[in-house]
Amino acid sequence: MPDLKLYDPFSNMQFTDTNCFLCGTIITKEDRTPVFGEWMQTKYNLHHKELLLLDKSVTTFSQLTIPCCTHCQENYVLPLEQDIETAAAGGLESIKALDPKRLFQWIGKMYYGTLVTELIKEKDPLIMPENPVSENPQMLGKFKTFFQVLQSLRVPMVFSDFLPCSLFILEVDPTEDELPFEYQDELTTMAFSIKLSPVVIVCKLLDNGIIRNVLNRLYKLTEGRQLHPIQVAEFKARVFYAAYIFNVVPDFFIRPGKPDDQQLILDTLIDDITNEVFNPFEPLAYAHMLEEMLKPWSIREKEILADPNQPLSFLTDEAGNFKNIEHYQR
Repeated sequence: MPDLKLYDPFSNMQFTDTNCFLCGTIITKEDRTPVFGEWMQTKYNLHHKELLLLDKSVTTFSQLTIPCCTHCQENYVLPLEQDIETAAAGGLESIKALDPKRLFQWIGKMYYGTLVTELIKEKDPLIMPENPVSENPQMLGKFKTFFQVLQSLRVPMVFSDFLPCSLFILEVDPTEDELPFEYQDELTTMAFSIKLSPVVIVCKLLDNGIIRNVLNRLYKLTEGRQLHPIQVAEFKARVFYAAYIFNVVPDFFIRPGKPDDQQLILDTLIDDITNEVFNPFEPLAYAHMLEEMLKPWSIREKEILADPNQPLSFLTDEAGNFKNIEHYQR
């Protein structure tokens, strides 16, 4: 019989180096798994590349590991990484052919692994973060909700007519593409992007696909096209900004089951009656987000907001049609 009991590390803040991140089993400090798959570190030469944590300490991709028991490692984590590695080797179409749930679990594992690292570090930080995650009940509640669905990696779980995230898969034109790998995430807004050679995966976790629906027209314009890197940067800015103004947290409900059930079935509800789904769009705030994404091209806020009613776009023209860009020149 499969184990259908969900693990809740948040009730007792059970974030230690001796509790498996996925099931809570007591382990030794040597039982760990990489946040970023070993195959990816090897393929993109990431082992010694540095990452800055919230307490201002510096780690590397290879050092960023989380506590994980042997059972979860062998039965859930490694098979997940193998699925993604195989798909990535096949390129864009293989990644698109993957079950979106597997991509959600993979992105979720990296995101949650980073979060667990931050929560463990906050117990003995180099410099205490200005806004410690462990002291923010609202954020902890959101992370707890997210971990409920991330456990689909370990517990057989069916999402009833929803996916707990918005996924976008883009292809980069190689003409002016110089980065084989790129990674960005926002811990508080749960936005994430990762570049694997010509394929870029952008994701907003815990929105039940709402941002995918909102940006659906723009996303459809990109289908079948290779995007210039500056267009990918703008697309990421749009997703990350949508995540920034996203204002609700889904609730998930486990359907009542029978003793011999082989899986959990989850339903979901978003309160869009008492809460606005999105906070108001603010051109200046969006311009700041876009400016950050466009740093490699030195495009600043003043240029982005030359027309305050229509921020600069490399994806669409004034009529909303797709712009073809092969070479970018200021």
